[in-house]
Amino acid sequence: MSDPSADPFEALREPVRPVDPDPIFAERLRERLRRALLEPTGGIMTTGTIIDRPAGAATGEARLHTLNAYLTVDDARRALEWYPRAFGARVLGEPTVMPDGRIGHAELAVGDSVFMLADEWPELALAGPRARGGASVSLYLRVPDVDAVVDRAVREGATLDRPVADAPYGRNGVVYDPFGHRWMIITPAPEEAAAGPRLRTGDIGYVSLWVPDVERAAAFYQAVLGWRYQPGSSEQGRMVEGLSQPMGLWGGREHRTLMPCFAVEDVHEAVRRIRDAGGEATEPRTEPYGRVADCTDDQGMAFAVFEPGEGGRAPADRPRHGEISYLTFEVPDSARFRAFFGHVLGWEFVRGRVEDGWEARIDGTPVRYMVGLQGGHERPAVVPMYAVDDIDVAVQNVRAAGGTATEPSRESYGMSSYCSDDQGTRFYLGQH
Repeated sequence: MSDPSADPFEALREPVRPVDPDPIFAERLRERLRRALLEPTGGIMTTGTIIDRPAGAATGEARLHTLNAYLTVDDARRALEWYPRAFGARVLGEPTVMPDGRIGHAELAVGDSVFMLADEWPELALAGPRARGGASVSLYLRVPDVDAVVDRAVREGATLDRPVADAPYGRNGVVYDPFGHRWMIITPAPEEAAAGPRLRTGDIGYVSLWVPDVERAAAFYQAVLGWRYQPGSSEQGRMVEGLSQPMGLWGGREHRTLMPCFAVEDVHEAVRRIRDAGGEATEPRTEPYGRVADCTDDQGMAFAVFEPGEGGRAPADRPRHGEISYLTFEVPDSARFRAFFGHVLGWEFVRGRVEDGWEARIDGTPVRYMVGLQGGHERPAVVPMYAVDDIDVAVQNVRAAGGTATEPSRESYGMSSYCSDDQGTRFYLGQH
């Protein structure tokens, strides 16, 4: 029988013994906190402070936005010193240090944005880029002076991937930080200068170069035109970066051609017109850049139509080195082509300089890109002309990379050479 005079709370006076949390539980808890704080009414989480403010509130303070970067690094303590030195980042609060000494969570601010980082956790399949064989994403950092930031980052140990250069959308360069993350650093161009004219119905908003082997094509055009790439939506895709014209490579295609994507005001209406004119079109689907449908015309030429939205802009009027300056549509029957695209896109046509050649117009002005048409070909194909700064050097580069190129000839618009790459894809070079 127990002693009735004993204190029933005596057991609660035992010394408190701290218990290390289970790492998986700790990671799940951090993830729940991150998700909670990323709701529209959330704010910044640090180990010291939570700052709540309405979403979109006008403030110069750094805050979590709808999408934020969370980096895994192989030395978080070094990273917390390096990012402030290289990019002027500010460490927010105190990092969360786990019992084994690793940094479990830390936050830094750059400008008005917050990014987070933690050490590697192999037991949770969290590893930095170097452990995985390279970066799979790029971080896009806007700064007032890209030259100064890139120079400082390189002095602090970053690896220069692409030197700072001017582009229509701003002056930019690319570095890899010491932890393997890829940073695209840019000083944006003034909005008026960066934004080209709006895409009209019938303008070309995107092109995809179809090739058998995408790796060979990427290497060839990098050697000839200096193209650089980002991964596409699949292993067969590559996005060409740094051009004013959205462009990609698509492998696994035996028919070597360029597939154009035309801007339209209403993709559903465009699909109806395509089918009425004897072509084929998939049902429209929604992509990040707008609603799109894949199509073929009544002679078997592949193309797409899409609604570009408010941000859709036409390519620069004067193409830079490596950009498309002209597209030639080779088709079996030019009259059928003119009837089809006149009905679908409202194109008008004027006679060109060659037999059965035509120039495409929208309301009396050239289609963007400039488009020509020639009938009498066995199979439809689209052949691009790429602008180059020095056609003699470009021809040498084509041949050195395994392609073929005619000797440059003088045309009314400048110097030209007819070429094919090392897989037989045809193109022109033009020095205008």
